[in-house]
Amino acid sequence: MRLVFPITLLSIFVVCAVLADFLAPYPYHLQNRKAPYHPPTRIHLIKDGKLSRPYVHPYVLEDPVFKVYREDSSTVCYLSFFKRTEYGFKLIAVDKPCHIYLLGTDGLGRDVFSRLLYGSRVSLLVGLVGVSVTFVIGVVVGGLSGYVGGRTDSVIMRLVEVLMSIPTFYLMLSLRSLFPLNMDPTQVFLAVVFILSVVGWAGLARVVRGMVLSIREKEFVYAAKTYGASTWRILFKHIIPNTYYYLVVSATLSFPAYVLGESALSLLGLGVQEPQPSWGNMLAEARNINLIPYYPWILSPGVALFLLVLAFNLLGDELSKR
Repeated sequence: MRLVFPITLLSIFVVCAVLADFLAPYPYHLQNRKAPYHPPTRIHLIKDGKLSRPYVHPYVLEDPVFKVYREDSSTVCYLSFFKRTEYGFKLIAVDKPCHIYLLGTDGLGRDVFSRLLYGSRVSLLVGLVGVSVTFVIGVVVGGLSGYVGGRTDSVIMRLVEVLMSIPTFYLMLSLRSLFPLNMDPTQVFLAVVFILSVVGWAGLARVVRGMVLSIREKEFVYAAKTYGASTWRILFKHIIPNTYYYLVVSATLSFPAYVLGESALSLLGLGVQEPQPSWGNMLAEARNINLIPYYPWILSPGVALFLLVLAFNLLGDELSKR
């Protein structure tokens, strides 16, 4: 039962990322310069004392300096569901002059909820690809080091120790400096995955190497050698499968680190660039703490990151107990 909550939460994140085009009311780059820091739209269900179809009122910007809005209750806009709009087929839509900003807007008038959904694609995909690449490198290098031993093992472990001795965050910044800032989104994605993979494989390789050192002394490994199996066949057919349980738990616990790594780079302007959203660059606006008391919805990506990390940690913790 303890697995239900994290699995359900992760399933929600995956569904939101996959169906972002359908769930998001607006494109992530659409700006409404007349509605900067628009508060979350209130959805009403009661009209004239009776239960009604969901509807909203348009908001009027009364103070453009302090971004004070007022609901114009004289105009009613009913919500539509599963409707084709100028932005595509959407789960929820509303006719003009109203807008549906479920989590408000940012300083450029972009819908935070829509950007949060599209940003989940980047953050989750970076984590998934980063973990996959890291585990391939870590398993191959660590397995080879532990099985072959000797000078090969010594050289690889010294390299691992050097990488692990460097502070992770500063190593990430140093690696990012190798790439130009004006890259297209695909190049930025690959660069971030490369950086996170280079930083993350060393610790995994060290643990896998220790497990392989123990497993290689088992009788079934000697039996495989007797039958003339090659080094690679013994390693990947007989030894590495015995580390799968650890690898699954480790991947679950490592995933949040990759998402947070991408978010940190994007927060500093070194990862995913505007207007492409990621949870990291969306949080950049919240660096101005003076804005938070007035527009707390700009912290929505931080809440999403917290829930994602919590779900993976709970899942990894439960798997490690089994």
